[in-house]
Amino acid sequence: MDWFSNSRLFELARQGKRLTHILAVMPLSLLFMFVAGFGVIPVYILMAAIYGLSEVVLTLEGMPPLVSGVWMALLLISGFFLTYVFVGLWVRFFEKRPVWTLGYELKNALLQYGRGFLIGAGMFAGAVAILAVLGTLSFEQGDPSNQGVAALGGVLVVLLGWVVQGGGEEVVMRGWVLPVLGARYRPWVGLLVSSILFSVMHALNPGLSVLALVNLALFGVFAGLYAMREGSLWGISALHTVWNWVQGNVFGLAVSGTETGGGMLFNLQAAGPDWVTGGAFGPEGGAAVTVVLTVGILAVLFAPRLSTLEEEVPSQPLP
Repeated sequence: MDWFSNSRLFELARQGKRLTHILAVMPLSLLFMFVAGFGVIPVYILMAAIYGLSEVVLTLEGMPPLVSGVWMALLLISGFFLTYVFVGLWVRFFEKRPVWTLGYELKNALLQYGRGFLIGAGMFAGAVAILAVLGTLSFEQGDPSNQGVAALGGVLVVLLGWVVQGGGEEVVMRGWVLPVLGARYRPWVGLLVSSILFSVMHALNPGLSVLALVNLALFGVFAGLYAMREGSLWGISALHTVWNWVQGNVFGLAVSGTETGGGMLFNLQAAGPDWVTGGAFGPEGGAAVTVVLTVGILAVLFAPRLSTLEEEVPSQPLP
């Protein structure tokens, strides 16, 4: 497990003139995420100007899937785009290193992104399979225009928003927090702190439970190990993106306590003990996801060597 101590991500972080202290990293990471969230305000103002001060502005309900998908994508993009800006400015002007050292090297980028996309889709499908085997999932008869083939346009459009959202959280936690603390202190420090902060970051989400917090931290551990072993941010950004997209817009389930716009391909409803299904928080708050993430962590730790997961030759930076 040489990749754990000598991940390419740590090498990239050390290219700067200084590594941010842990007492600055922890509050700054949460501040970056919090302030970036205010980016949605212009979008909500535009929506209010078009639809008035109505509930539809907050819920996106009653809109055609393509329309709600466009608005949902705009909200996700505007709410997370500034995370890239804040972290990029910090590493460029305080740590004195190029932005691509956050894990955005060009070599193998498409392969890593595509592989992460497939793994993320497979992992969440595994959680759904567990819930189905346990008899805790059923198909709902919802609005026909908001599900299935009729909603395909909205489902695909909102994926653009999830790309920015998933990558935005990853650039903060696995692109900056983990490598900086891992390089300055110990790898396990970066992994532990980034995982805890990732869980805390969702502390205000609706329907949160103790198991949901545990699962969020487990996702942080899995994501951190995945990024460390790959030595890049491309794969885990794709995995995070498709995990949320499949959860909300393919299977129609709540994503970390929130409903999504853009419609869904399958309108599934979970019914059973909250500790299994996740209750109002969605599957991420239940034991099915706990099992999937635990298996994922073990797979990253003990999977056979893959040449593009453990790159020996330094990758080429983006221009």
